[in-house]
Amino acid sequence: MARGSVHTVPVDDGLWRNRVESMELLPGAYLTKADAVEAGSKEAKRRETEHVVHNRDGTIAARHSYGPELAHQPG
Repeated sequence: MARGSVHTVPVDDGLWRNRVESMELLPGAYLTKADAVEAGSKEAKRRETEHVVHNRDGTIAARHSYGPELAHQPG
């Protein structure tokens, strides 16, 4: 089912959002990064894809793979 990784990202108004490969904005805006990460993780598991968590400065804080084919890839 994987059609792009789920990314948890900060948005300009101080909230956090989840989107798929910088294109599809998922429903929901979150006051805390932790709440957004939880929702993003659930969505990535549902889609069987990777979840990429970003920091406010744009750097990647964490990556988690939930797809059966992703779990066996090296790196």
